[in-house]
Amino acid sequence: MEGKEPATEMEALIQRLRLHRPPPSPYAGDPSTAATPNAGELFKPRRAAVLICLFRGSAGELRVILTKRSSSLSTHSGEVALPGGKVDEGDADDAATALREAKEEIGMDPCLVTVVTSLEHFLSKHLLVVVPIVGILSDIEGFKPVPNIHEVDDIFDVPLEMFLKDENRRSEERERMGQVFTIQYFDYEKENRKYVIWGLTARILIHAASIVYQRPPDFVERRLQFNLPKY
Repeated sequence: MEGKEPATEMEALIQRLRLHRPPPSPYAGDPSTAATPNAGELFKPRRAAVLICLFRGSAGELRVILTKRSSSLSTHSGEVALPGGKVDEGDADDAATALREAKEEIGMDPCLVTVVTSLEHFLSKHLLVVVPIVGILSDIEGFKPVPNIHEVDDIFDVPLEMFLKDENRRSEERERMGQVFTIQYFDYEKENRKYVIWGLTARILIHAASIVYQRPPDFVERRLQFNLPKY
C-alpha cells in the first residue's frame, strides 16, 4: 500500500478486509449433534462483541482506540480494553452490539464507523465468547470522546502494528488444565501516562494486526485451548 494517497490506501484496506472470512466459531453449540432434544441448551456460552476501531494517525500509521476501564468496576477494573460488551436482546447482530457499546462507553457515533468485517471468535477465561468487529474511522476529527465515567477512566489510542513487534513486549508462561500457554504484555506510554495491554485484549489485537498487515508476529504465541462441555 506504500506510495498511495492516504484516502486511497484506506479505501484499499476497507475493500480487502471486507473480503476476510473468519473460520466457523468453535464455540457455537450445534443442537443437531445433540443426543437428546434441547441438549444444545445445556451449554450455551454468553456472547459479547468488541470494536477494533482503526484510523490513520498523523504520521499515516494505523492506530486503534482503547479504553482503560474504571477502577470502580467489579471485574477487570483498571485494565485496558477494547470498547465493547455483552449482547443485548435488541441488538441486530454482533456489529450492532459493538457499536452500541462503543457509543455508551466512549461516545463514538456509529455513523462515523464503517464496519468492514468480524474476526475469529475468542473465548475468555470466564467462558464468554467474544466477537471482534473491525471498523474504520475515516474522520478522526469528527470523533469527540465522551467517556462514560461509570465504566471508563481513560480513552487513548496506540499503533496497531506494535502488536506484531517485539519492542515494548514481555511475556509470561503459565499452566492451566495441564497446558502451558503464554500471556503477552505490551507496554505503552503517552503523555506521561503508562498503559499495559495484556490478556484477551492483547490476543485479539495480535490477531487483528496479523490480518491487517498480512504477516505473523515477530514472537511465538502459545494459546490456551479450552475444552468445552460436551452435549
